[in-house]
Amino acid sequence: MNAKKVIKNWADDDKPREKLILKGRESLSDSELIAILLGSGTRELNAVELARKLLTEVCNNDLIKLSRLNFRELKSIKGIGEAKAVTILAAMELGRRCRETRSLKTVINTSQKAYEFLIPYLSDYEVEKFYVLYLNNKNNVLGCEQIGAGGINAAYVDPIVVFKKAFEYSANNLILAHNHPSGNLNPSEADRQITKRLKEGGTILNINVLDHIIVGQNEYYSFADNGEI
Repeated sequence: MNAKKVIKNWADDDKPREKLILKGRESLSDSELIAILLGSGTRELNAVELARKLLTEVCNNDLIKLSRLNFRELKSIKGIGEAKAVTILAAMELGRRCRETRSLKTVINTSQKAYEFLIPYLSDYEVEKFYVLYLNNKNNVLGCEQIGAGGINAAYVDPIVVFKKAFEYSANNLILAHNHPSGNLNPSEADRQITKRLKEGGTILNINVLDHIIVGQNEYYSFADNGEI
């Protein structure tokens, strides 16, 4: 490798670790932060270059896409072995848990707030995924669970699982949500049927189904706002 590309030959305020210590973590780019996780590069690329390649060529500079890569996908990237893949997955999971911890204080009292909360869970997928937001009686978020997944046009949802999780969370209210990879926000007949079934089941169990949000491309459809629930 060219000597100029070797990180140890850089000035201290350019080396990712030293830069973080000297200037704070906010001063680092995404590539520099990932380079710290990687620890080292390859014969051809230093850690920063490898991190930049991972971000640009694999994730299109989208950290959400990075967070969704699994162990096999990470390990298939040249220069990322088992140890590097595990480190990245661990860091992403810590970030996710931190976000969930903060979200316990979140109050969801409008469809817009529900949509904004759900974007990280439902954007950028090529297949449908079905999530449920579990809320207490003050509409504070207790949890967000993926209940079903499917193909391009449908996701299977088991009402038993939906309400079993509700009891585990001691949830009073639910918000249903799924994505439409096509970007078409119009509810399908299947969407309306599962909403009706879950609404009726919740009535029997004294659990309120407040809304069903369909997430599209930078927009959403709310059953509640449109008088369908």
